[in-house]
Amino acid sequence: MSNSNRWFVIINPTSGNGSSKRKWPRIKALLNAEDFDFDYAFTEHEKHSVLLVQSAVKQGFKNIISVGGDGTLHNIINGIQRQNSVNSSDIQIGVVPIGTGNDWIKTYNIPINNEKAISIIKRGVLRQQDLGKIEFIDQKQEPIYFNNLAGVGFDGFVVSKVGKYKNLGAIAYLIGAIAGLFSFKNFSSTITLNETEIKTKSLMVLAGLCKYSGGGMQLTKDPNPNDGLFDVSIAKDLSKFDILKNLSNLFNGKIVDHSKVENYKVSELSIIIASKVKPFIQADGELIGTGGIRLKIVPRAFTFYAN
Repeated sequence: MSNSNRWFVIINPTSGNGSSKRKWPRIKALLNAEDFDFDYAFTEHEKHSVLLVQSAVKQGFKNIISVGGDGTLHNIINGIQRQNSVNSSDIQIGVVPIGTGNDWIKTYNIPINNEKAISIIKRGVLRQQDLGKIEFIDQKQEPIYFNNLAGVGFDGFVVSKVGKYKNLGAIAYLIGAIAGLFSFKNFSSTITLNETEIKTKSLMVLAGLCKYSGGGMQLTKDPNPNDGLFDVSIAKDLSKFDILKNLSNLFNGKIVDHSKVENYKVSELSIIIASKVKPFIQADGELIGTGGIRLKIVPRAFTFYAN
């Protein structure tokens, strides 16, 4: 029997501090009540959803449901982008959000409520957006794709601290930011934005597609996930005092208007690190490496169910 009209559900049992596993019986019942014809699998280790979605696509599935947080969705998207069986934009993703930050869904007003999220998938309204492709300069690693926001520097350092606080929910990112203040050192880099080159010392360099990250922070000025451009914020040599003074501005979006923050719209950028200590890189709240990167837009590569 063809699987093209069936659904494959990927559940990360650790998402939301284990709430995905606890909520799965209820979610499964809701899917059955809405007459979804589906198979499902639980992730068993980090990045397992990459392998699960690739196996599902090979079996003919084109409708995928992510039950988890931003990291689960990130890994599913990477699994889809790395396969060659079908056009990635032909694979359609529904999201039942259960996670720490749940940042990507905020751009599209996808509700946390399981029943309402499933109703959105059932209605079948499809949307598309761009993805970002990250190529690594300082380490040998295959490219990584992101659907929300990626960055080098302090934001990656915060992600490296967040794990131990995830049981606290979205506030974990704020705690991670405060904890990181006392040990993070700004880094020197050469940033190329299309044809413009900037040499500077930075707190962080961010490339956004969607509006929210880090548990609701707004770190780029004017992101549009469909305009073929990254919304870039270069937070230059901000001090610890600058960050403490502007903590609330990280969440209300005013940080992009700070005198030490520069904003750009570009289709490509590269960040070459001059400092000996290579800063962390994060994508969609996932720690993916250290050092320099190149970023390119992949237009309208992500197809999903939303309002």
